[in-house]
Amino acid sequence: MAFFRTALLLGTTLSFAGAVPALAQRTVPAAPDAIVYKTALTTKWGREVTPENAWRSYPRPQRVRDRWLNLNGQWDYAIAKAGTPRPAQMQGKILVPFAVESKLSGVQRPVLPDDRIWYRRSFAVPADWAGQHVLLNFGAVDYEAAVWVNGAYVGAHKGGSATFSFDITAHLRSGDNELVVQVADPTSDGVQPRGKQTLAPQGIWYTPVSGIWQTVWLEPVSELHIADVRATPDIDRGRLEVDVALNRSANDTDAVRLTASKDGKVIASTIVRANRHASLPIPNAHLWSPDDPFLYDLSAELVTIKDPYGGAKERTRTAYDARFTERERAIYAQAQVIGAPGDRVTGYFAMRKVSIGPGAVEGQPAILLNNKPLFQNGTLDQGWWPDGLLTPPSEEAMVSDIVFLKKAGFNMLRKHIKVEPARYYYDADRLGMLIWQDMPSGGDEDQFVTGSSKSEAVLSSTAMTEFQQELAAMIGDLRSFPSIVTWVVNNEGWGQYDSSTLAKLVKGMDPSRVVNADSGWLDVAPDASDMVDIHTYEDKPNVPPRSSTRAIVIGEYGGIGLPMRGHIWRTGKRNWGYQVATDGQDYLKRYRVKFDEIIRQAREEGLSAAVYTQTTDVEDEINGLLTYDRAEAKAPAEDLARIAAPLTSAGVDPYQGR
Repeated sequence: MAFFRTALLLGTTLSFAGAVPALAQRTVPAAPDAIVYKTALTTKWGREVTPENAWRSYPRPQRVRDRWLNLNGQWDYAIAKAGTPRPAQMQGKILVPFAVESKLSGVQRPVLPDDRIWYRRSFAVPADWAGQHVLLNFGAVDYEAAVWVNGAYVGAHKGGSATFSFDITAHLRSGDNELVVQVADPTSDGVQPRGKQTLAPQGIWYTPVSGIWQTVWLEPVSELHIADVRATPDIDRGRLEVDVALNRSANDTDAVRLTASKDGKVIASTIVRANRHASLPIPNAHLWSPDDPFLYDLSAELVTIKDPYGGAKERTRTAYDARFTERERAIYAQAQVIGAPGDRVTGYFAMRKVSIGPGAVEGQPAILLNNKPLFQNGTLDQGWWPDGLLTPPSEEAMVSDIVFLKKAGFNMLRKHIKVEPARYYYDADRLGMLIWQDMPSGGDEDQFVTGSSKSEAVLSSTAMTEFQQELAAMIGDLRSFPSIVTWVVNNEGWGQYDSSTLAKLVKGMDPSRVVNADSGWLDVAPDASDMVDIHTYEDKPNVPPRSSTRAIVIGEYGGIGLPMRGHIWRTGKRNWGYQVATDGQDYLKRYRVKFDEIIRQAREEGLSAAVYTQTTDVEDEINGLLTYDRAEAKAPAEDLARIAAPLTSAGVDPYQGR
């Protein structure tokens, strides 16, 4: 989202021609309480949250195990200074998984860079887990976490958006166990990826999110167990390519049985040696699309087999020579399974393909879905909430945004410099919503490349390593969700460095999706990026420059502000927007002017996608289609859908208009 804007105050335009951009600030306010604004605004879902119902769904829909224990709910907490011992007395209760600064946490306190958040709770391991290893899983903790169980240190993790887990079996005891977590979060005083969080929230920069902000849970597993399942569809060959990785090395008698099914009927199954690649035939594939989001089921079982080399004269040598060969694959496909599976996880996949290819305008490539051009009509979707901040109040709340966008004629959203809980992507998969997934931005303010810059930022090796690790972790966590069709590496130059190398890294990790190296501003990776992406907040959107090798897209446009009394985050303060509408009718008129130009560009220029700013108001920003509390729409969804119909209606060729 661009820095230069027109500020809005309850319908009054305040122009700041030539003003200094509203930059992310590292300075901690003189009054630390200013970091956390205690708004009166909340959502209908937030008002229903209790310790008993806070995020109860299984949190990892692409690797589901039947047995698990949810640790969300009331925890003890304290905030102390760095370098001081663990507090002898905790300071109160906090509702996990909501960040300390959020209203729903019950705390709503600021966390400074030299603060340390301490969490504590007890748990008992279910009796029927006896003999199993126990994993402690965290959906996300911002930013640096250290964990103890029964006083024993079990591990640490850095990174505000990635999942992580520890095997805590050796530290458990019968009866109650004590879990302690310490968290440090520098927010904008550091260079770590953090998106729009800042210690001085205002304008386009938002309240910090510190501590545990996604689900915490336990699950029993065998000592050797499935750690990752990566399924990649190939619709051209009618196959599903699957990699299954275990938590450690396996023996020759350890194998994985994969089963793909459709409507409860098995359509393909095979057995492969553990820690190997598998390929399943998917005949007459039912393709996934926004209009038909069909999902297949997939299970992976860790099984023991009869030694496939038991009769060989030189058994060890024979097994060694067969590694990663077609012969090994054939041997294991006929393996004899002994006993029950040691581990079993379930998930799903979709048969769909995203690529760049010939479009309707000669010489201008387009984004293709399932080998056909599909105009991607999207919104900038930041995923913030007035009561939960980065954590949605509930899954129902989270889904409501996607449902509204579908009704309003959108088939895509750009998840803007935030990683959502995994269930969000599952809901997008089943509802049929394409996603461009941004990498959360990092860097320091002076490393933010501007619209007039001619070169990229210079970062330390430590900062670059941290960014790349979190980028890789994000792709690892999310690559199994078919709704994600594009990886966005950089937004508007915020900490942008070495875009070409990073885009190639992403493409190397996941060649099944398209990569947008630089959304807006400094386009310096034509060799690695699949798109030319501009941001244009003019009344009538500008046209991206043509390219003979890349699709052209508008990564941000729109930004029509309309403040709605009774639904403002911070009353009495100036609110951000690009232009102001006087009322709902004026809002819709301005929207139509912009979208008519998008239609023209799609048909005459070969535009492949456009991202409207934005789904909802966010804190001081009032340019959403919905208010921040999701209580009011600035325009009826049906009216927005009618405007979009020439590009998105079923049976209409968006590039020909018929």
